[in-house]
Amino acid sequence: MTELSADTPSAAARPFDWFRTLGGAGRRAFFGAFGGYGMDSYDFQVLPLALGAIASYFAISTGESGLLTTVTLVVSALGGALAGVLADRIGRVRTLQLTIAMYAIFTVLCGFAWNFESLLAFRALQGLGFGGEWAAGAVLVAEYAKPEFRGRALGYVQSAWAVGWGLAVCMYTVVFQLFDERIAWRVLFFTGALPALLILWIRRGITDTAAVTRAREHAPDGGGRFRAIFSGELARTTFFASVMATGVQGGYYTLATWLPTYLKKSRHLTVVGTGGYLVFLIGGAFIGYVCGGILADRLGRKRTIQLFAVLSVVFMIAYTQVPQGANTLVLLLGFPLGFSTSAIFSGFGSYLAELYPTRYRGTGQGFTYNFGRGVGAIFPTVVGYLAGTSLGLAGAMLFGALGYALAALALFGMPETRGRELV
Repeated sequence: MTELSADTPSAAARPFDWFRTLGGAGRRAFFGAFGGYGMDSYDFQVLPLALGAIASYFAISTGESGLLTTVTLVVSALGGALAGVLADRIGRVRTLQLTIAMYAIFTVLCGFAWNFESLLAFRALQGLGFGGEWAAGAVLVAEYAKPEFRGRALGYVQSAWAVGWGLAVCMYTVVFQLFDERIAWRVLFFTGALPALLILWIRRGITDTAAVTRAREHAPDGGGRFRAIFSGELARTTFFASVMATGVQGGYYTLATWLPTYLKKSRHLTVVGTGGYLVFLIGGAFIGYVCGGILADRLGRKRTIQLFAVLSVVFMIAYTQVPQGANTLVLLLGFPLGFSTSAIFSGFGSYLAELYPTRYRGTGQGFTYNFGRGVGAIFPTVVGYLAGTSLGLAGAMLFGALGYALAALALFGMPETRGRELV
């Protein structure tokens, strides 16, 4: 991989040059990845939103509630790693189709669960597709994007998470107003069939880049082998990237899993009130994804991720420790909390893609990101069990702040890649 100067100018670029320079095929790839990741988010978020109702229906503890998320994320780590290998072997687009179908089918089946164990099994299988979608979609867009705009392009792909999250909150608010909560959580899972429609569109007109096709055809070992990313110089990269991803995702999934419950149980908000507070959080998240991508192109990948790791710790502590009776402050703090914890992800797609050569890019990116997701999945369960102690849920959620500190430290062992050509 050749590397351009870290001072490559991009400040003078027009706001949407990143989109114009993708070309026709790249723009179709962007919309396919954006839609897939948005619905990936939707299908993930229906569980945290319905968790209170599910816990009441099956009479499960906070620890068992946290286990539902942990199992999803642990299995998603396997799904993401396998999808990365498939992306190098059968192509990014075909892998994207398979993963979307997987998470759509099993999200719907969650709505038919007859006990806690069956829900746990369906949620685990949903995780296979959930983990794999990002691995394929992010690599696909990274390979179409120009080096000077790659951070922005992948930042907008990441912003689809906020869009899917917002859609899930809207659907949650409507469904739980129309149905008794004993059936409402099932209806919410049934709406996860929406991604199936996306698969039909993805099959039309989206292709891998010519460079990827050539690399796959001419790789002497076929590409997509796990041992390659643990050999030579790539071994150090894989280690530190995995630690970074673990810290960021451990912190994020603590919030994603427990925030709706925190607002309802600790802040005593209604369903509509919880939805309103999450609007501020999600609004901050969307803007954070976009701004984080711009900063990743201007400041560099490492400095951007480290900056938002520190800010995430600060706002996570502030949000969860607001005194009772000061709910207006909680509402306002939701915006910077959502901004920081989302902006940190914007550099991931471009950074991980730039760390690996083409024939191992899907494997490397899929493994590191999803290893972090799998190990970071321990955080929600730990928080669930800590919540049952004298710490309470608000105190237990601070465990997630440790993840962001871990990510900031891991970056000291990694190179800056801003401006690299993908070859």
